[in-house]
Amino acid sequence: MELSDDGYCFVCGPKNPVGLKLDFQFDGKTISTEFVPLREHQGYMNIVHGGIISTLLDEVMVKLAIEMGMPAVTAQMDIRLKKALNTGVKITVSAEITKDSKKIIEAYAKAVTDDGVIVADAKGKLMKITNHKL
Repeated sequence: MELSDDGYCFVCGPKNPVGLKLDFQFDGKTISTEFVPLREHQGYMNIVHGGIISTLLDEVMVKLAIEMGMPAVTAQMDIRLKKALNTGVKITVSAEITKDSKKIIEAYAKAVTDDGVIVADAKGKLMKITNHKL
């Protein structure tokens, strides 16, 4: 499998006209981004669709692996949606690597409101990719 970036990633791609265009901060060990969901991101009225939150959790784990020089794709993800998130409420989504083996990276991600409430978290297993153009 070959990975390449054409700028159209739904979460971070600057060229995607309907994408979220999020920026990420990498500190050498963890990565994070901030997101304020709009009405366009809702499922039920004024409640953010769980799939959007799941996408963000997935993205921070993979983005962290890439930043750490280990390009990977998600092989498995266990998500817990703990509390409904209202549109317009900012969250910080972050990830950390919990285990690194020859072929698999294990990571943990969470989405937290400014007042410290974890609205969702996830554990992921990422498969390392050796052929890439990122």
